Amino acid sequence: MSKTPPVLDVDALIDDPRTRIIVCCGSGGVGKTTTAAAVGLRAAERGRDVVVLTVDPARRLAQSMGLSELDNSPRRIEGIGDEGGGELHAMMLDMKRTFDEIVEAHSDPDRAKQILANPFYQSLSSSFSGTQEYMAMEKLGQLHRSGSWDLIVVDTPPSRSALDFLDAPERMGRFLDGRLIRLLLAPAKAGGRFGVKVLSAGFGMFTGVITKILGGHLLRDVQTFVAAFDTMFGGFRERAEKTYQLLQTPGTAFLVVAAPEPDALREASYFVERLATERMPLAGLVVNRVHRSGMATLSAARSLAAAETLSERGDHPLAASLLRLHADHMQVTTREDRLREHFSSAHPNVPVATVPAQAEDVHDLEGLRRVGMDLSENKATRAA
Repeated sequence: MSKTPPVLDVDALIDDPRTRIIVCCGSGGVGKTTTAAAVGLRAAERGRDVVVLTVDPARRLAQSMGLSELDNSPRRIEGIGDEGGGELHAMMLDMKRTFDEIVEAHSDPDRAKQILANPFYQSLSSSFSGTQEYMAMEKLGQLHRSGSWDLIVVDTPPSRSALDFLDAPERMGRFLDGRLIRLLLAPAKAGGRFGVKVLSAGFGMFTGVITKILGGHLLRDVQTFVAAFDTMFGGFRERAEKTYQLLQTPGTAFLVVAAPEPDALREASYFVERLATERMPLAGLVVNRVHRSGMATLSAARSLAAAETLSERGDHPLAASLLRLHADHMQVTTREDRLREHFSSAHPNVPVATVPAQAEDVHDLEGLRRVGMDLSENKATRAA
């Protein structure tokens, strides 16, 4: 018989003033955004000043909080904290706007104008691989340094890329220190006429090849961007590394979110193992949309047998249908229990909280409150 896993006490987590950042991660379609919003709302109504940052471009967070849209600036959710509680703000990462803010904050006005107008920068800030994850690190660092909130809840992108922001400092460092970047910087850094002449032969061959691949106009855009951006490289790396270290501190807690399905729990195992490798503090696993037993004493087999008996007699067709529905439900709950037990046997020390399947999609504050209450009831239910 498998050992009962420890219980995730969400209220204890959000009530602890030492908890300053909660990061919700998990695969797509498991209710991760809803969980992040519900945790943020419950924390605010229990006295914390909270901001929920979503990196997921879907509009579910805004809709559930009664907003038409979210953008790169925190928006206060009305009606929260009116009775002595905390405050709740929400925002959605705009990676290009965040990149622009960094350029404007860390360079003089003329250089910032030159960078922002550069076509290569405009492409880099909008679609370059890894930019979103790096900007998520930047925005999290900005929110933490502002000191405006005592709890930041981060809703990461769906899929395994949700943890790509953990690689952001290293990836940014590789990009900034890459051979291509250094070669493009070489002419600007060469001192005097002699330096330019020495470089011209080798660099001319290099640029000739690159020009054929990229085109002369794009190459000039890249060179102009790199020369203007060079003074900011060190600051990017330093801030990203500080945010990475912040994620490793005891004040940060990661919540892995899953559904009671094989693929989702496999992804959850991946997240748990990756967080352990990176020495990130894991608070526990939240399993959403769990089906709970009603008449647990009536097994699926007995229910089906009773339904068959009634059908053979031609008696009580409605009762026979209800018995079959109950049998289906019991089979689902049994399968879900086994999947959770399999996860817990592989990760016996990971605390687990479950949230029952809702009758309808969560689309407003009341629905988020209900999810928050379901999360809080795990400790009481297990204790009973």
